[in-house]
Amino acid sequence: MALLHIFPLNVTVHLAESARLSDLEFELRDSDVIPAGCRAGACGACVIEVLNGFGCLSEPTERELKLLTFLGYDDGRFRLACQCKINGTATINTEI
Repeated sequence: MALLHIFPLNVTVHLAESARLSDLEFELRDSDVIPAGCRAGACGACVIEVLNGFGCLSEPTERELKLLTFLGYDDGRFRLACQCKINGTATINTEI
């Protein structure tokens, strides 16, 4: 199991190894923790800031990095939740 700490909600969620962060909607019913749009890494609605555990997330693809740069999130702290798979413990900020 992987652990995801979510700020500013101060919630910790257990996820299956290699689960996408956008799967949170299934874990936290009736909660819109991470806004979602296309779920394909094309719209940028699900940008999150990784506060800790960046190495426990899957590597960003070139396409994801291009979109993040286009949106102005190019300093390496940001990811698209729909493209991240978690394998370990990470802390994210959903209020960007």
